[in-house]
Amino acid sequence: MYFIWIIAALIAGVVFGIVIKKIMTSQTISSAERKAESILAEARQKNKDLVLEAKDQALKMIEEAKAEERQRRNELRQTEERLSKREGLFDRKLMELEENKQKIENSRKELTQEKEEIKQIKDSQLVKLEKIAALSTDEAKDILIKNTEAKIQDELLHRMRKLEDRADEELEEKAKAMLTAVIERCAAAHTVETTTTAVSLPNDEMKGRIIGREGRNIKTIEQLTGVEIIIDDTPESILISAFNPIRRQLAKRTLEKLMSDGRIHPGRIEETVAQAKKELALDIKKAGEEAAYQAGIVGLDNKLIQILGRLKYRTSYGQNQLQHALEVSHLAGLLAAELKADVNVCKKGGLLHDIGKALDHEIKGSHPEIGYDLMKKFGLPEEVAYMSVAHHEDKPKTLEGVIVKIADAISGSRPGARRDSFEEYIQRLTELENTAKSFEGVEKAYAIQAGREIRVFVSPDSIDDYKANKLAQDIANKIEADLKYPGEIKVTVIREKRIVEYAR
Repeated sequence: MYFIWIIAALIAGVVFGIVIKKIMTSQTISSAERKAESILAEARQKNKDLVLEAKDQALKMIEEAKAEERQRRNELRQTEERLSKREGLFDRKLMELEENKQKIENSRKELTQEKEEIKQIKDSQLVKLEKIAALSTDEAKDILIKNTEAKIQDELLHRMRKLEDRADEELEEKAKAMLTAVIERCAAAHTVETTTTAVSLPNDEMKGRIIGREGRNIKTIEQLTGVEIIIDDTPESILISAFNPIRRQLAKRTLEKLMSDGRIHPGRIEETVAQAKKELALDIKKAGEEAAYQAGIVGLDNKLIQILGRLKYRTSYGQNQLQHALEVSHLAGLLAAELKADVNVCKKGGLLHDIGKALDHEIKGSHPEIGYDLMKKFGLPEEVAYMSVAHHEDKPKTLEGVIVKIADAISGSRPGARRDSFEEYIQRLTELENTAKSFEGVEKAYAIQAGREIRVFVSPDSIDDYKANKLAQDIANKIEADLKYPGEIKVTVIREKRIVEYAR
């Protein structure tokens, strides 16, 4: 029974809760409806206010637009008035221009008529003058011009003679004074070289050792160095003969080393010649460096300095070319200082002006062209390279070129500086060697015995015995046809093949 009451109480509670919930729900709905109605009323009121405000703004914008339109119309009206005024001004200007143009045209016609009248008057006057003078206008002009030219020419020539005489006297005095001062400040000694070099021997027995068995030693030395060794009755002395001083120096050093060492045989001779060549190359480079130092020139390429050093063993008309180049450099520098020219260009150009002579036996062409190309190759400026060409031109293009040409002439004209016969002799031997070298297969050619013999070394692989005989005849025929020489020249063609192998 108690449990039934509990259930009944629960059911009553549930029913009561449902009823209360419905009552509360209905109240909530009614309050929400009232709020919604009030919100809708407020929204309608605000919508009306917004519509009225929008209408007011639209009316204001319409009024502003109308005001702007009225303003623009006023501006357009004013612009049209200004344009109409300008058009009126332009019309008046055009009318004035037309009137002025017409006036100018009328004036031009009047001037043309007046010119015609003046011309007619002038022609009539000339006709009258020609009748009176019995000469035409052209004849009168020619006579007047000739008389004037003759008179002016006489006056000019008279003045020019005076000025030239005065200038020549002044320039000659200045030149004498300048050259005297320069030459006094640069004095140099000159010795004429010969084509033979004497080598002292420790005893006469050394002559036999130098000759060797069946002449093997002396032939090897002559073949490797390109000289002729003259052994005569002169006690304790032999002569080395060659027109090329570098070859003579190489042979002299080789003989001195062989005599000092004591071993003289073909194998040792080859080693000594190779060693002497290296020492000679170092000596040549040292000579070039010393010359550049004495001339006060820096920055030259090492290869160019080595080529410059070769001039130590090169002569021209019997004058040592390295001493000549150094003297020209000093003279050119002193002259440039006196004449306000570029001293550096003159000194450097003077030192290198004959650099082509160091290679003229190896490269085709004249030594000025070889020297110019050589200096350009080593990056020297154009004004310095031009000195190689300038000292052989009649009229050098630059002041520095004239100075180097003068310095070269001074150095070559000193008493005892040059000997023409020696230079001609050297040129003849050079031409003799070049003629032999012009044939294919020739490796080396040496003129010996003062040009009475030419020894030609050929490649054994390209020239056989039969071709060697024909080559000797061809060289002899070419020498007879192209060269001038006294007596006869012996042509010796040497074909030698060496095979070397090492046993290890």
